[in-house]
Amino acid sequence: MRRVLVIGCPGAGKSTFARKLRDLTGLPLYYLDMIWHRPDGTNVSREYFDNKLTNIIEAESWIVDGNYLRTLGLRLKACDTVFFLDYPLELCMESIKGRIGKPREDMPWIETGYDEEFNQEVLNFPSEQLPKIYENLSHQSDKDVHIFRSREEADKYLEKLKNTAEY
Repeated sequence: MRRVLVIGCPGAGKSTFARKLRDLTGLPLYYLDMIWHRPDGTNVSREYFDNKLTNIIEAESWIVDGNYLRTLGLRLKACDTVFFLDYPLELCMESIKGRIGKPREDMPWIETGYDEEFNQEVLNFPSEQLPKIYENLSHQSDKDVHIFRSREEADKYLEKLKNTAEY
């Protein structure tokens, strides 16, 4: 495990999982949200984002946290391990509400309230993004793909990893 993707619905806990994985493995962690978003709420250009991402995935080792379906194929080609947090939508929505007003290292600003457009994207995730993610993952027989359906499954994996120290 040297080049790792952490993907899943917004609010699933990708960043939390990625941080725990970073702390166990020592691999450098990159948040796609920190590359795409500026502190003022605007976004960088696609070219800038793609250049930054390319520089990251050309490195020897990394953890990349985030979906960004447009670049998933590129990241899948470069990775050796995928962690997909496929959690119930209700859990993700609850987590999104719970992080309002809290500083996060994976976001360049503090969410101050309910964002209708973002929440609609999350509600559309199961129908619009989930099938595409599974389609992409179905072609990754040479990758170590882990699909977790609950936080308990993910935590058990991390605990096992911690106890075996084989990464």
